[in-house]
Amino acid sequence: MPFDKFVDIDKIDDDRRNSVMKSIRTINIEELKKLADEIFHSPDDPWRQTLLELIAENPGATFYHADAGEGVMFLYCRDIDKGLWYSHGSGMGPLSARARQMMKEAIGKS
Repeated sequence: MPFDKFVDIDKIDDDRRNSVMKSIRTINIEELKKLADEIFHSPDDPWRQTLLELIAENPGATFYHADAGEGVMFLYCRDIDKGLWYSHGSGMGPLSARARQMMKEAIGKS
């Protein structure tokens, strides 16, 4: 049955918050570009283009990288309050408001 397992979203958020707090660090532009090459196997991948455009449009901004646990990575730019999440083999997307807040809190405590 699909409802046999209860997922506690608050527990998942707490676990991710703890992982982010422990792993958050600044990431420079060269590292970001290298990461884009590692993550995206096709130069035409729209998410690769999105990440590279974010970098190009904000050359003086500070970017942050964090491991959110369970193979999920967060990339975030506080200067413009935008970011992306990536899960190997699973997908990528924009950071939600909750994830952006999590990153802001971690930056404030780092």
